[in-house]
This record gives sequence, C-alpha cells and structure tokens, in this order.
Amino acid sequence: MNWIPTWTASPQSVWNPGNLVELAGQTVRQLARVSVGGTRVRIVLSNAYGQSPLVIGAAHVGISAEGAAIQPGSGRVLTFNGQSSLTLQPGSEVISDPVDIHVLPLSQLAVSLFLPEHTPVHTLHFDGHQTAYIAAGNHAAADRFTADSTLTQRPFLAAIQVDAPAQTRAIVALGDSITDGAGSEVDANQRWPDLLAQRLLAAGGRPVAVLNQGISGARLLTSLMGDSALARLERDVLNQPGVDTLILMIGINDIGHPGTELIPHDPVPSADSLIAGYRQLIERARARGVRVIGATLAPFEGAFGGYYNAQKEQVRQAVNHFIRHSGEFDGVIDFAQALADPQNPSRLLAAYDGGDHLHPN
Repeated sequence: MNWIPTWTASPQSVWNPGNLVELAGQTVRQLARVSVGGTRVRIVLSNAYGQSPLVIGAAHVGISAEGAAIQPGSGRVLTFNGQSSLTLQPGSEVISDPVDIHVLPLSQLAVSLFLPEHTPVHTLHFDGHQTAYIAAGNHAAADRFTADSTLTQRPFLAAIQVDAPAQTRAIVALGDSITDGAGSEVDANQRWPDLLAQRLLAAGGRPVAVLNQGISGARLLTSLMGDSALARLERDVLNQPGVDTLILMIGINDIGHPGTELIPHDPVPSADSLIAGYRQLIERARARGVRVIGATLAPFEGAFGGYYNAQKEQVRQAVNHFIRHSGEFDGVIDFAQALADPQNPSRLLAAYDGGDHLHPN
C-alpha cells in the first residue's frame, strides 16, 4: 500500500459567529477534484475545533457526475473500523477504512455525509470555491438527490487519500487566500495549485500529488482567520504521507491586516519577525526531509480598507529580498515578478488583477 493524499482542505475554526452553519438530519455531498489517481480510496474527517461530539450516521464516496449526482455503480459505502457510523470527539480526526474504487488523475469525487443529529459546524474549510449539496434525510448512498440548499464551505472533510502507484510523491502549497483560490470561479478548479497539478501530469514522470493547504486570511506568525503557518505546519504539511516539498507563499496578511477593521490597533510586524518565522518553518521542514520553496509576496498597492500603505510595502520588499537572495530556501518561485506591473512594481498588472488589487484573477 502507498497511501498518498490526493486532495486536502485545511480545517479551520469559525472565527466569525455569523459564518456558523448548522445541519440536522441532513446529507451533505461535497465534490473534490483529485490530483493523482489510485486503486483504493479513504477519507479523513476532522472535528478539530468541535465543541461537541460529531455523529456521522453514514458516509459514502463515488465518482462525481453532473451536479449532485454520482456515476451509477461507482458509489461505495465508507466504514470506520468496520462500522458504518461513528462518533468523533472534539479535537479528533479519523481515517475511514479503504474501499476499492478506480480513481483517475484530475477526476472528481463526491463524498457524502449523513448527519442525523443537530450539528453546528465548528470545523470547516471556509472558502471551498466548490458547491456542496444538502438535502433532508439520509441520501448518502443515492446516485442522485435533489438538493434543498447548497454551501461553498467544506464541513469536516479534511483529505482524500488514494492507494497510489509506487514512487508517487506529494507537494504541499501552504498559503493564504491566493493559494486557497480567491479569484477562482466556484466549481472551476482554477486555483493555482489546480493548474500546477495539471502541468505536472502533462509533464509526465513520477506522479505528483498537489495538496492545497491555503486558508483565506491566514497568516505566518499569528492565528486569526485560521491557524498560523507556524501552528499548522505539522498537521497540514509534515504529517501528510508522501510529502517531500513545501511551497510557502504566506505573509501578506501579516503585513496587511494591521490597521484594518480586523485588527485596527495592531502594529505592522517587522520584516525581521517574518524572516524569523520563515526560518523556523524551513528548519522544521528540513528536519523531516521536506525541502522548502519560497514564493515571493505579490504586489498589493490599492488594496482595500487600509490594507496597503508605504510602510507595509517596505516590509514586503524586504521580505521578498530575503526570499530571493538569502539562499535559505531550496528554490524560489517569484510570484511578485510574474504578477507586477512593470511600470509600477508595487501594483498588480491590470491583466492579472482580480479587481481588489490584492488577489490575482
């Protein structure tokens, strides 16, 4: 067996009470486009931030068809230690028993969970950029059902693993909203890690899983809209089977959030403090045999609500100088150079601007 994550979504807590989703006696079907294929599948569920036990009445996986449908005959009942239901305690995660299902690279799976009890969703991935379908009753094993409502969040589903071909390896993209997919259409699978997975498949050679562990609003040093990179490195990167490379693109929210309505009175961190954070991540990753590729922070002049100012731009420039020239990373991807307006390098080129002068389109 060679269990490799083929898809991930970093769990986070509900940082804004207005974002709390509550389910009861309902089935939620989530779709996920995988990166690499395999012959067997298992899923990882998380109740990391739960305030009460999570009761799963039934779970199911199949090959996605149109909308909420799965391809007839592709569905498999998922069990947990041989049981079709489980109770997952707060702070815990669980891996399902494996099922035989032939998964092709870049195909889409549908994972269905029936939640028989009142279930406040305190553990989720907020910016899923993918439609999840909800219907009253237990429809986990149904090839088709009519949804009563939809979500673009991802409740409880943290990873899909496949029994992959030998020599398959994994790359983790650890980042913020730019990695998470802000600027990508819902259901389009156009996040940059999605496109990287397509390029690597087209290039041939060893199969490479690309795992998106971006969290919109996430920061390097401190937690707010999700755990900081320093806090979640172990869970989201180092504990993922088969990972040998980390692409690190995070830090712009550390610079931009101070002075906004999120944290109006916090000071802007120094470049030295951010660099110290990068060094910690590099040391911890290398100790586990994982190489680290640094990605420069993209331009953001003109971003919303006090997010940008000249002092913050100076910090970004100093951080990018470290990433490019320190030699401490195993490689560099220069997002800033690729995305900048050559006439004004502190701004995104208009052709790449998603409209808020922060997120690429």
